[in-house]
Amino acid sequence: MNDKQKKTLSRIIMGAVFYIIAIIISKISFPYSNWVSFVVFIVAYIIAGKDVLLKAFSNIKRGKVFDENFLMTIATLGAVIIGEYPEAVGVMLFYMVGEFLQSLAVNKSRKSISDMMDIRPDYANLIKEDKSVETVDPYDVEIGDKIQIKAGEIIPLDGIVVCGRAMLDTSALTGESVPRSVNIGDHVYSGSINKDGLLSIEVTKEFSESTASKILDLVENAAAKKSKTENFISKFAGVYTPIVVFAALALAIIPPFIFPDTGFITWIYRALTFLVVSCPCAFVIAIPLSFFSGVGASSKIGVLIKGGNYLELLSNVKTFVFDKTGTLTAGVFEVVNIRPNRISEAKLIEVAALAEEYSSHPIAVSIKKAYKELQEDSNDSNLSERLSDLTEIAGQGISIKVDKETVLIGNDKLMTSNNIDFEKCDDFGTIVYVAKNNVFLGTIVINDRIKESARESLASLKNIGIQKNIMLTGDTKEVADIVAREVGLDYVYSELLPQDKVDKLEEILAEKNTIAYVGDGINDAPVLARADIGIAMGGIGSDAAIEAADVVIMDDNLDNIVRGIKVAKRTMNIAKQNIVFAIGVKAIFLLLAAIGFGTMWEAVFADVGVTVLCVINAMRNLRTENI
Repeated sequence: MNDKQKKTLSRIIMGAVFYIIAIIISKISFPYSNWVSFVVFIVAYIIAGKDVLLKAFSNIKRGKVFDENFLMTIATLGAVIIGEYPEAVGVMLFYMVGEFLQSLAVNKSRKSISDMMDIRPDYANLIKEDKSVETVDPYDVEIGDKIQIKAGEIIPLDGIVVCGRAMLDTSALTGESVPRSVNIGDHVYSGSINKDGLLSIEVTKEFSESTASKILDLVENAAAKKSKTENFISKFAGVYTPIVVFAALALAIIPPFIFPDTGFITWIYRALTFLVVSCPCAFVIAIPLSFFSGVGASSKIGVLIKGGNYLELLSNVKTFVFDKTGTLTAGVFEVVNIRPNRISEAKLIEVAALAEEYSSHPIAVSIKKAYKELQEDSNDSNLSERLSDLTEIAGQGISIKVDKETVLIGNDKLMTSNNIDFEKCDDFGTIVYVAKNNVFLGTIVINDRIKESARESLASLKNIGIQKNIMLTGDTKEVADIVAREVGLDYVYSELLPQDKVDKLEEILAEKNTIAYVGDGINDAPVLARADIGIAMGGIGSDAAIEAADVVIMDDNLDNIVRGIKVAKRTMNIAKQNIVFAIGVKAIFLLLAAIGFGTMWEAVFADVGVTVLCVINAMRNLRTENI
């Protein structure tokens, strides 16, 4: 409970004490007892209703007349004027209790997200040139600087470990509770917590570009992106409130002329009761809270959803389209076969590794890794002088000059387009063809491992209502078909260039189903942006993933897509339940108030009671144990 809530609770207790005293005095007969009870009632009314009254008058000055504060003010002041003091104070007091309970619920919902805000570091331990350590603001640390992280500290900036080893808690980033071991050469990300050991890391990103900063920015702005349901409720409340105000005014003025025996006071009381019932609190608080808690729940399991609009879209997805590498497969490539032509295996790997020196693609990394294993003592410091004229050829490979000789490395299309006489390789895996000066040097076969959970996750998607699972890949048809059979895909489209993926997605979108595209967020940015909802896998440390996608899965776990959809569907169900319940109860009590069977006390339940019940229902959304 924060300080503001403690003050509110104190005012509730104080208002309740004055309210009880006023009721007791009103039951005792002594000189001026009526006046004394009136004064005590007014004191209780001011204590309980001060915030509502001030907000109502402030909003009127700004031209925002029709809101719940205006309705409560008119209703309770009207009750005071006609002498219904206990009802006036009771309405304000119980309204205040309801608002207090709502604030507790909202804070609990916020906590699931604000816990993530703990990943924002307050300082960094900068290692100076004389090896001394100075505590500085993370914003003052530059790329290339070295910082020290002690046990229990948050890693303030992204970097590479240059000294030490430790276990890191990455749960705030990935939702994964199992600590991760890091050693020299490993990448570490800001927001991780050093559980033990002493680390020195070389900073690779400025603080504003760090993983923690990007995640915090994403989460902090999520509430601004409202779903269609939230926008509808906002518009509905804007139209609904003035309608009920004029309806209440008509209820107070017209019936006395039609039923003169009942009198104005009776109908004014009914109109005031009508106003209390009509307050739209349940709509304007409980419905957005349903979506807010959904975003909070998903963040707890490592699924970052950028707003309620994407949460609503995710609940309606019928077709999933997957990238292959890094999504359905682990993205961990290994050289499994080397087929040289007129040269040695070592020489073929050397040429290929030199050609791929500037590439960070997983296939290039696997080739360079294989080269290092064969040439452990190789440490060429003059690579920049040996390499020149690098050209990337979309969908085929690269051309680069190594020692002033032109090397081509890529797929069979690259060989064909350059009229190179080569031997086709039919091995399973990704086939890399290498040529130098238009002479074929051989092939390198690389395999990628299918994720263990892929088949089960895709089956789970079908179980929760997904109609089609499709894969788009630039890999060969043979490899794509094998992966499709292994994981149980419905359709697969292979050998696609980047623009082909977009064209194929356009064809799928023409089916009018809500489409989600799942990729790594780096090579698939155009497709991620074009899909109804883009989902980036393995977002930790990937700027492109966080920027391009609507949903970021902060680890490589495909199961979290299923869990995210379950949260989204539950959010929509809870929001719909709250809407139906709030409208239904209010409709009944509005009718009862209009025909004289409703009292102010029943009106309090129809307003505050319904809101609290809707808020409690919305809070169910924060539970993630069974998701």
